[in-house]
Amino acid sequence: MSAVEINKDTYLKWFESMLLMRKFEEKTGQLYGQQKIRGFCHLYIGQEAVVAGAVSAMQKGDSMITSYRDHAHGLALGMSANSIMAEMYGKVTGCSKGKGGSMHIFSKEHDFYGGHGIVGGQMPLGAGIAFAEKYKGTNNVNICYMGDGAVRQGALNESFNMAMLWKLPVVFVCENNGYAMGTSVERTTNMMDIYKIGLGFDMPCAPVDGMDPVAVHNAMDEAIQRARAGEGPTFLEMRTYRYRGHSMSDPAKYRTKEELEEYKAKDPIEQVREVILKEKYADEAWITEIEEKVKSIVDESVKFAEESPWPQPEELFDDIYVDTNYPFQQV
Repeated sequence: MSAVEINKDTYLKWFESMLLMRKFEEKTGQLYGQQKIRGFCHLYIGQEAVVAGAVSAMQKGDSMITSYRDHAHGLALGMSANSIMAEMYGKVTGCSKGKGGSMHIFSKEHDFYGGHGIVGGQMPLGAGIAFAEKYKGTNNVNICYMGDGAVRQGALNESFNMAMLWKLPVVFVCENNGYAMGTSVERTTNMMDIYKIGLGFDMPCAPVDGMDPVAVHNAMDEAIQRARAGEGPTFLEMRTYRYRGHSMSDPAKYRTKEELEEYKAKDPIEQVREVILKEKYADEAWITEIEEKVKSIVDESVKFAEESPWPQPEELFDDIYVDTNYPFQQV
């Protein structure tokens, strides 16, 4: 029995949330091309259902942690587009005060423990967050995302082993978009079914259609319930696809146009739009209203970032140590 049922409101929220992710990322790509955003930048275009379907199954107090492809996660959890865009601009009004950039979106207020630039570095951290929740006796669950390339890191084995041994309330999610940077999954492993890695730890695991928010929601709902009941972790392989390259510097010449179009035909936003109209949850006028609303939010985030100040040099050593008088800090 689902703890969080899918209804009309779910579909309406999915559409607005995923559309915001999509339009925000498209604008991010444009701004990167204009050199307004610099450094590393990884877009989430095409993978929106993997986050939208998870958030709709989560409850207040549950947390999320992911890799460096992290803008959409923050948006889905309720972070303002202003704070994320300003962070990518390197402005002091950004969610990490302009010191993290695209790969380090973070919000304690929204229980988002950030994007992490080290491949697979977030996996033991996700297990650690779950350990803290269990230690404190809360009812909260951590959702820990990773890419299909990160599952080859040794940290996965350590994290999975500890999570199963101590029955930690964590859901490990592999966002399998088919490519680790420019290297396809089939070139890196003999076992194409990534979810089966969980079998070696006797961990419940399953493949999920990551282009369908309904499938994502139902799989996440079951896994979260299991974790909340004290039964330990689950490993889900979300089979999804990114329409753009690994990062902004990747032209994605390693795949065919036919492959890309095949996945675009299953676009998660269009799937949800069709259900909304078919079930008469809303009409075309509502769709247009949401599209205009999202455009306004994205445009405002750019204006906010453009007009925000840069961090001052004297702030360089702030937020490094909890103790501001730490003796080994040199200015």
